[in-house]
Amino acid sequence: MTSLMTRLFPGFAIMLCLAGCVTVGPDYVRPDTAVPKQWSAELGGSLTTERPDTETLASWWETLHDPVLTSLIHRAVEGNLDFRKARARVLEARARRGVAGADRFPSIDATASAGRNRSSQETGGGTTRNLYSAGFDSSWELDLFGGIKRSVEAAEGELQASEEDLRDVLVSLLAEVALNYVDVRSFQTRLSLAEANRDVQQQTYLLVQNRFNAGLTTHLDVEQARYNLEQTRAQIPTLQTGLEQAKNRIAVLLGEPPGSLKETLAERKAIPVAPVSVAVGVPADQLRRRPDVRSAERRLAAQTANVGVATADLYPNFSLTGSIGLEALSSGNLISSGSRTYGIRLPISWNVFDAGRIRENINVQNALEEQARIQYHTVILTALEDVENAMVAYANEQARQESLLQASQAAQRAVNLSQDQYDAGLTDFQNVLNAERSLFSLQDQLAESQGKVTSGLISLYKALGGGWTTLAPETESSFYRSGEIR
Repeated sequence: MTSLMTRLFPGFAIMLCLAGCVTVGPDYVRPDTAVPKQWSAELGGSLTTERPDTETLASWWETLHDPVLTSLIHRAVEGNLDFRKARARVLEARARRGVAGADRFPSIDATASAGRNRSSQETGGGTTRNLYSAGFDSSWELDLFGGIKRSVEAAEGELQASEEDLRDVLVSLLAEVALNYVDVRSFQTRLSLAEANRDVQQQTYLLVQNRFNAGLTTHLDVEQARYNLEQTRAQIPTLQTGLEQAKNRIAVLLGEPPGSLKETLAERKAIPVAPVSVAVGVPADQLRRRPDVRSAERRLAAQTANVGVATADLYPNFSLTGSIGLEALSSGNLISSGSRTYGIRLPISWNVFDAGRIRENINVQNALEEQARIQYHTVILTALEDVENAMVAYANEQARQESLLQASQAAQRAVNLSQDQYDAGLTDFQNVLNAERSLFSLQDQLAESQGKVTSGLISLYKALGGGWTTLAPETESSFYRSGEIR
């Protein structure tokens, strides 16, 4: 055995030195991405080009100063089913990386057996004997051309991509909870306005009815007051429907059955107010934070490694197999020096003809890599579009809100003046009705706009990739710690 090992050792040493030294396939290089230095949209309203504060982006909902919303956000992180499913996918990817990494090490099996055989009297003299054996079998694929190394790289890239997918789910989840919460408060505000206007118009209707009974006005005024009242009443069921649907949507986002938030959201509260100033930074800052951009980049890296995995099939496969054990005819002699056995083999396999299957598979992987590269650039453009659109919508809605505020204040003064003039007999009742309808319409539009301003802020924070850093720091991928998009 010693002489055999002496003869084989130089070969072992050479193979071990070569293992992993040659890695076929392309080495991954993060693509250079041309990113605008500034946003194309004019930063109107409260937007600034200052770099967003990390803590503000991490917990952007805190800027709305609404304890109920903050509580719902935390409940969503704990209970949302999509988020839990995304976490399970991370665990799956982590296990797959472990499977791929295990191929770098030898596989060792322990064996043992005990048997009793009796030969035929005609052929073996009818002898009976026992046979005892124990030992280890080992096999090791020598990764001379880096196929296993590339498969580990691919699994690592998929793991990092799944981690970014988890963060992307979190970004969307928190934004959806907040958007539906703003819808709840918007519907509540609009419902309160509709009910208040209904009560005012009810009083107006009764007043006109009394004046008609006294012969001081016409039946036309009565009917006009009536349809004005009923028109307002007709809007209340629609607002109630929207309110309940928004509540139910939040409940499902929290992983709870619809209707479970009736008590939590029963009290009517004001729409959360957006902060005075919002920093959006520059495009490069945003792309470094967006989980979907980072996920696409990691999948491109993984697919590049898959090209190497496919390329390795062009080359010979070297393995090292061996066994060492004990064999004896009696259990007492099993541990004696004379019972030792061993075997060593160096099998080599090489596919010399496969009708082009391996090269076509390489072409497949190259095509998939190109698709991943295109997808990466597509995600970047979509991310830039999201922010540009969110900024324009947020700034323009702020301007619209200011105009609606001025208009509603003017409409309130018009209602007061028309009512005074009607009471003095200086104008007809139609002017009063028109003024009341205009006031209610403008108040409803103003409340809706206030909700849209806050929703626009939430959409902007979502587009900027805010919220995912509420995850534990240890889940961050090496890409975030060391990589940058230029």
